[in-house]
Amino acid sequence: MTERVEPLGARVLVRVLEDESMTVSGLVIPDTAKEKPQRGIVVAVGDDEEMIKVAPGDRVLFPRYSGTELRLEGFDHLVIEATELLAVLRDGESARVAA
Repeated sequence: MTERVEPLGARVLVRVLEDESMTVSGLVIPDTAKEKPQRGIVVAVGDDEEMIKVAPGDRVLFPRYSGTELRLEGFDHLVIEATELLAVLRDGESARVAA
């Protein structure tokens, strides 16, 4: 049986995206040397529409040590206050500024 998590209030459920375990030059980074991830994908949002500015599917940046950690369906997730989110991450094409 799988659990379904529905955040309450101004909270957001974020699936944590793991950082690459290999450098550009091909060196493998051991788990003990990795830093906590700061990027994720919004899975669900709470019911406080005034405070929440993201939607499911958005890629977001959050502080390194924030939220409540939980494991769902084999993946790490965070339940985090919407006000703690730092940014929405967009692809490079839409983020370009016209000169």
